[in-house]
Amino acid sequence: MSKFNLGFSRAIKTINNEGATAYPMNDKEKLVTQVLTSFFNENKFYGDNSQDILNTVRNVIKTEAKFVANLCIYARNEMHLRTISHVLVSELAKSTEGKEYVRKTLNKIIERPDDMTEVLAYYLNTYGKPIPNSVKKGLADSFGKFDEYQLAKYNRKNAIKLKDILCLAHPKAKDERQSDLWKRLLEDRLETHVTWETELSTKGNTKETWERLIEENRLGYMAMLRNLRNIIKSGASNLNKVYEYLTDEERVLKNKQLPFRYYSAYKTLKNEGIGTSKIYDALETAIKISTKNIDRLTGKTLIAADVSGSMNFPISRKSDLTCAEVAVLMLSIANYICEETITKTFDNYLYTCNLATQNGIIANANSIKVNGGGTDITLPLRYLLDRKIFVDRIIILSDNEINREYSYNTGYNRSSTCQALVEEYKKRINPDVWVHAIDMQGYGTQQFKGKNVNIIAGWSERVFDFISSVEQGMDSLIDKISSYYFK
Repeated sequence: MSKFNLGFSRAIKTINNEGATAYPMNDKEKLVTQVLTSFFNENKFYGDNSQDILNTVRNVIKTEAKFVANLCIYARNEMHLRTISHVLVSELAKSTEGKEYVRKTLNKIIERPDDMTEVLAYYLNTYGKPIPNSVKKGLADSFGKFDEYQLAKYNRKNAIKLKDILCLAHPKAKDERQSDLWKRLLEDRLETHVTWETELSTKGNTKETWERLIEENRLGYMAMLRNLRNIIKSGASNLNKVYEYLTDEERVLKNKQLPFRYYSAYKTLKNEGIGTSKIYDALETAIKISTKNIDRLTGKTLIAADVSGSMNFPISRKSDLTCAEVAVLMLSIANYICEETITKTFDNYLYTCNLATQNGIIANANSIKVNGGGTDITLPLRYLLDRKIFVDRIIILSDNEINREYSYNTGYNRSSTCQALVEEYKKRINPDVWVHAIDMQGYGTQQFKGKNVNIIAGWSERVFDFISSVEQGMDSLIDKISSYYFK
């Protein structure tokens, strides 16, 4: 059962950023939602919460350092969040309580050479010298993972370079060949391998360049996905190979792209009016493949996504995609994996968006309007109550920043949370209904608490794994993270 279940009637209350009644999260719960919904150092609608994350991290480390270590590895390996994993491991290294987990944690989160330089840069910028031995040993363990191509690719002229890591960590070479490689790194004599980036830089963003890169399989999955616009606009003649590459099941599952990456590519092509049905079909096929391992949800499900003003803020400085758009994409994925659905969006009004499960996931998401406005999370719940509709579960995707005046004939008012309507629904219609609240922003408050309430966080399709498992009495998100690597 969910570890968030403390009982509805006894739960302590607080207020959210809008001054409305909500439930506070304890530091451990709050940290999970902050970490899994954040690009660190990026502003949100209610401001940059990086310092708040750091305060929470440091508090949790004092009592549950192992949990933070597991969260760090989970965020990097399962949710593919790089920067926040660098922050978490560095904070562990600074603490007395967390240092025992640092070496192994670094080994699990360092997947690219620049992970090493970024960890060291964060630590030095935040705490300065000396560098803890646990960090040095972890970097030394990881350095041997990389071959000449990888080291050369990430041997950038940053403030902290790979040679600095080598001099600091003193890794032991496993053989003469590796020793020679590291010597050449120190002497700036690594062989410069031709990558797709260097090829474009020297040969130009031309049809011939892209055709050659595609034909020779020189583009990685993410590179191809992010460069679809340039590839198509170049007029490359071998686009069929691109479509085949993007829809190859093994590559899709191996590369583990966040769902919004596919939607972002789709949106870019659509907005510019380029591409044929083949590329749109390829993106739809790829995102459906990415959901292959999610358990299907039987019964009837209400899915509601928050499209209010506080959700209409870019998810990062480099993206024009908003959190609301990510929410409707997640709604569309949930619709695809459910047996029978009722799909709604809400701000200060409730909107119906009837979606066939046989439609494309991205096309369904693209069909939903996102206008902005106030936030009334009670609307989908009131809809069910007013019409006496039986559902097995309710899935809410929101930042929980409810801010509208509302009333209901059960006596629900601004001093109550949305859980009051859930309790009323249980009395009148389905006493066993589940509420799965997917936190999209990690502001640290929630609207639901009690029996059959499951709080999840994140922008990955993996969040849906915890719906069926919790309903079956298995691991919640907190449970999964708690024993993810360190038992």
